[in-house]
Amino acid sequence: MPAISLRHIAAVAILAAALQPAWAQYDVGSSLGLGTSSPSLASTGPNAAKNTATQTASRETPVAIPGLPSPMAVPAQTQDQLDNQASDVFGAQLFTGAFSQPGATQFNPDYAISIGDQIQVRLWGAFTLEDALTVDPKGNIFLPHAGPVKLQGVRNQDLQSAVQNAVRKTFRNNVSSYASLAAAQPVRVFVGGNVNRPGLYNGTSMDSVLRYLDMAGGVDPERGSYLQVSIKRGQATKATVNLYDFLLNGNMPMVQLADGDVIFVPPHAKRVKVKGLVANAKRFEFNAGTQTVAHFMELAKPTATATHVRVVRNTGSIRNAEYYPLADAAAVMVADGDELEFTADKKPGTITVRVEGEHNSAQEYVLPYGTRMGALMQQVAPTADADTQSVQLFRQSVKQRQKEMLATSLHNLEMSLLTARSGSSDEARLRKEEAELSLQWVDRAKKIEPVGQVQISQASQRDAMLLENGDVIRIPRKDDLVLVSGEVLFPNAVAFEADLGLEDYINRAGGFTQMADNARVVIARRDGSFEQVAAKRIFASADIHAGDQILVLPKVDEKKRQFWKDMTQIVFQIAVSAKVVLGL
Repeated sequence: MPAISLRHIAAVAILAAALQPAWAQYDVGSSLGLGTSSPSLASTGPNAAKNTATQTASRETPVAIPGLPSPMAVPAQTQDQLDNQASDVFGAQLFTGAFSQPGATQFNPDYAISIGDQIQVRLWGAFTLEDALTVDPKGNIFLPHAGPVKLQGVRNQDLQSAVQNAVRKTFRNNVSSYASLAAAQPVRVFVGGNVNRPGLYNGTSMDSVLRYLDMAGGVDPERGSYLQVSIKRGQATKATVNLYDFLLNGNMPMVQLADGDVIFVPPHAKRVKVKGLVANAKRFEFNAGTQTVAHFMELAKPTATATHVRVVRNTGSIRNAEYYPLADAAAVMVADGDELEFTADKKPGTITVRVEGEHNSAQEYVLPYGTRMGALMQQVAPTADADTQSVQLFRQSVKQRQKEMLATSLHNLEMSLLTARSGSSDEARLRKEEAELSLQWVDRAKKIEPVGQVQISQASQRDAMLLENGDVIRIPRKDDLVLVSGEVLFPNAVAFEADLGLEDYINRAGGFTQMADNARVVIARRDGSFEQVAAKRIFASADIHAGDQILVLPKVDEKKRQFWKDMTQIVFQIAVSAKVVLGL
C-alpha cells in the first residue's frame, strides 16, 4: 500500500474545509440538482406538524457520492410532489420539486438593486479598493473619498456606469472602477392560500414565484387556482401570475420580491374536464362564465384523428349529452362542470387485404368497404402449384376473440385452483403442490398466441363472405407432407402416402409417449377445420390428406389433478386455436 504523505493529508483537509459551508447550508441533493433545498425558515398554520413530518420523511436516503468524503442524504420526492405528478388537473405537473432548487438568477440585467444587496466594488490606479459593500437602509453604498452612492432602484445592467460616474466626480482620470452584483438580497416570503404547505420561506429577491410555490408543495390541485396567483406587498397587489401562460407559451413575468411579500393562491375558478383523443387529458380552469370548445382545444391539443366532440352537460341530476363536429367548436359553449370527450367518428371507406402464397397477382389490395371475398379472388391468378381447395383466411378480430376465450378459461382455472378447499392438512399440502405445478402450466399457456384462422373451405357461401380491414388470405402450395407433433416420440414431418392411415403416421413418428392421450388426437386441416379422433378410430379409417397436421394431446391424470376436466378442455382449445400442443 503506498505511503500517504503530509502533502496529501493537507490537500484533503483544505478540500474538506472549502466544501464545509456548502454542506452546512444545503443537502447534497440540492447542490447537485437532484432534489429540493431546505423548505422553509418557519411554517405556520394547522398543518405545521404534518409538514415537518413530511419534510423529514422525504429526506433520508443515504447514497454514496463519488469524490466526497462520506455518503450524504439525497432528498426524495415528498408526498405532495408525487400527488401533483399523478393529478389530472392541468398545471399540477409544475410542482414536482424541480423549481425549488436554488439558481444563479442574480445576474438578471433588469433586476433593480434593493436594500441589503451586496455589491462587489474594485478600484485601481492612484487609489485601490476591493470590497463587497452592502446597500444600506437608505439605498446607498459608501465609497472612500467618493462618499455615498445611491444605488437603490438602479438596474443591474446600469450598475457599473452608476458607480463609475460617482468615482469620476472625485478621481478624474487616474482611478478606474468595476462594480457587479455579488448577491441578491435574502428575503423571507409568505406563501398562503390554497397551497399544500402554507408557510414562510427563505430565498432571494430574484427567485421566481415558481420556486416559492414549489417549496410550499405547489398549488393544491383540488382547491387552488393556476390562473390568478397574486403577489401582495402590504395591502396592494404587486402582480398577478397566470401559470397557464407559462405552461402553454413559456411566459413568466420576472417579479422582484421583497422581504415580507405574500404569494397568495386563491380558490380555483370554473373547471371543465377533457378526455378522449387529446394530448392533455386534464381538468382545465377558466375565468369566464362560459367558454367555447375551441378554447379548450387550444389547451387540450386534440390528436389528428379526432373529428367530433361529445359535451356532457352539468345539469344536476340529469345528464344531457350533445355531439358536435370539430368544425362547430367555436360556436359551442360550455360551462362549469361540463365534460368534453374528443372522438374519431370516421366511417370506413376502404379496407386493405393482403393475399399471400402461390399466386402471380399483387400482394396488397385496397378495396371498397363491403367488398366480398369472391370479388377479390377473381382478381387473383393462382400458380400451377397452388392448392386452391385449401385457401386460408386469417382475421385479426377472430384472433382477438380466440385469445379472450382462452384467457377466460385460464382465469376460471386459476380461480378454481386458488379457492379449492381441503379436508385435512395432508390434503391441503398435496393440493398446494398440485396447484403450484398447475399455475406454472397456466403461465405458459397465457403466452400462447392464437392464429386467428377462419374455416372457409367448407362454407357453401364462401364467395359471399365480407372482408375486413387487415384480413390475410393465404393460398398454400400443394404439399406432400403430413406433420405429426405433440406427445409422440419423434415429432416430425412424414411424407404423404394415400394408403397410410392415422396409426401409420403416428408410428412413423415413433408412436405415443407415456404422456399421450390415446383417446384424443386432433387432425388439423390446412383450411382451418379440424377433426377429433377417438381411440377406437385411431386404428380404423381416419382420413388423412396431404398437408394435414396430426396433434397428439397430452393426458391429464384425473386421479392426481382435481381440475382435470377444465385442463383437458383448455388443452384442446389451445390445439385448435393455435395448432400447438402444450404439455403438462
